[in-house]
Amino acid sequence: MFTDDEVAYLRSQPLARLSTVAPDGQPDVVPVAFELADDGRLWVGGVGAAVLGTRKFRNIRAGHGLVALVVDDLVSLEPFVARGVRVYGHAEAPVERVGLVGPGVYSRITPTVSWSWNLAGEPAGATWYPSHRITHRSLPDR
Repeated sequence: MFTDDEVAYLRSQPLARLSTVAPDGQPDVVPVAFELADDGRLWVGGVGAAVLGTRKFRNIRAGHGLVALVVDDLVSLEPFVARGVRVYGHAEAPVERVGLVGPGVYSRITPTVSWSWNLAGEPAGATWYPSHRITHRSLPDR
């Protein structure tokens, strides 16, 4: 599971970048609104029939469920302050549900490994921020 600091950070950010892989092996990354559920899973999706035709959902529905998701922000350039969370996980086929942006089609992502860095928002020092790695335990279906 995510730490309390990671949960607070993820819930404070409205935008992530989701990476999927097409059947021909081409990676694709797209900005998405996301939400963190109480069980530690993430949901991405949107409203309207066109959402099912997006490349991310076509890739997931084609059986390419391994995904990466990055939530980060650049707090300041002077001094340089960056922070974020990166998640590797498995995305399930999209389902209809009421999500962050309303009733629509969403895919649930179960994290397998995640990394976070500088959630306290400290300026960068002589070396890059150390990352905190978590191997997520298997979550039961709900």
